Amino acid sequence: MAEYDLPGPGKVCAATGRALKPGDRYYAVLSDAGGEFVRADYAADAWAGPPPGHRAYWAGTVPPADKPRRPVVDDEVLVGCFDRLGASADPDDRNVRYVAALLLMRRKRFRFEDAVRDDAGNDVLLVRDVRAGAVHRVTDPRLADDRVGAVQAELFRLLGWEAE
Repeated sequence: MAEYDLPGPGKVCAATGRALKPGDRYYAVLSDAGGEFVRADYAADAWAGPPPGHRAYWAGTVPPADKPRRPVVDDEVLVGCFDRLGASADPDDRNVRYVAALLLMRRKRFRFEDAVRDDAGNDVLLVRDVRAGAVHRVTDPRLADDRVGAVQAELFRLLGWEAE
């Protein structure tokens, strides 16, 4: 069986020039132009049937617009960043380390072991690196939810993992 590389639905109705939007019904037509398949899409309300000389036609619905891609997270890079920030006393570094620990727990690279209070009265998470077996102490900086999101976005930006 021969394989053909056919494009997805077009963005414009071939009959009216009107934009086809996600959720719109359309008709697609394949025609032969000089030995090459050419696709044309028609809005359902502009469809008058297939043009003469067509090879194939079908109906469909324009798919939803692509969602923004989530960044690909490299666990090893994230663990390295987490480890490097362990000795820092800078509050911003501690915020980033805490968010990195949360991401690593979400990705199942770190496992929550316990929550304790240190001598200064701070909440501390004890997390275990499931690969290396090391237990890490992570001070909870008590970030508000919106601040956690902002720190995560900054961490992704610093590591070059911005979503496109």
